[in-house]
Amino acid sequence: MRIANAPCSWGVLEFEGMAPQPYGYAAVLDEIAETGYAGTELGDWGFMPTDPAVLANELGQRNLAMLGAFVPVRLRDRAAHAAGRDQAVRTARLLAAVAAAKSQPGPFVVLADDNGADPVRTANAGRATREMALDAASLEVFIDGAEEIARAVRDATGLPLVFHHHSAGFVETPEELWRFADATDPDLVGFVFDTGHYCFNAGPSDPTPDEALERLGGRVRHVHFKDCDPAIAARVRDGGWDYFTAIRRGVFCELGQGEVDFPAVVRALRQGDYDGWIVVEQDVLPGMGAPRESARRNREYLRGLGL
Repeated sequence: MRIANAPCSWGVLEFEGMAPQPYGYAAVLDEIAETGYAGTELGDWGFMPTDPAVLANELGQRNLAMLGAFVPVRLRDRAAHAAGRDQAVRTARLLAAVAAAKSQPGPFVVLADDNGADPVRTANAGRATREMALDAASLEVFIDGAEEIARAVRDATGLPLVFHHHSAGFVETPEELWRFADATDPDLVGFVFDTGHYCFNAGPSDPTPDEALERLGGRVRHVHFKDCDPAIAARVRDGGWDYFTAIRRGVFCELGQGEVDFPAVVRALRQGDYDGWIVVEQDVLPGMGAPRESARRNREYLRGLGL
């Protein structure tokens, strides 16, 4: 397992208007390399260079691998599938053009719902109920879109696709994750397992993250390490905060400072013979601290776990 970091740890989030981006891509790449990471993800389309030669040169100068790119699509809306497919294929072509040696896992198109776009799910992130879930017909459309996009990416570039369960979207809770996993073609749709999003949306009777990894098994092809502050998560639920307020208040804290049992997660990954990348993601917005120092502390924490 190799360790990477992502632009979201420097406040480069996929949500329009969430926050200004105080860092250019060169500074982010510099700091990712300086703090001991071996790879990164693309961030929002256009944040990093989209010319393959330029991007490859920027990565090569810092000895960083490009692991994947987040592509949000309104999957419950069949009319949005074609545009989502085109964006995913365009992104996959860039990833394929700058990919490291073929022996390395990925890079991956990281497909997600258009999280934060539905007002009910955004208002209730971390406490979504069954009544807020997609009905059977809408779930079928959602799955059709995910598989169509995965097939298009594979046919155009040969790259794999992983789906990201995520707060403020329609595959958010553990129950929704199992439902989606059971209904999708495992040859087309793998998963990126995100420890922080999983914990934020899991109830006391749900499997722990290490148990969830065991349940998903080989469907997990990419991993995001994110922690979740239980005190802030409780305030989100008790105070009725929406997802964006939760992020601004720091619900996703530095690794080892929250409720994720990372030693157990690492044991589960090793027992499952996971040999892919672990990408640290800590959503740091302006005013929440120095991203470089957080990245350095997160890397030191993982070294303490033998990573």
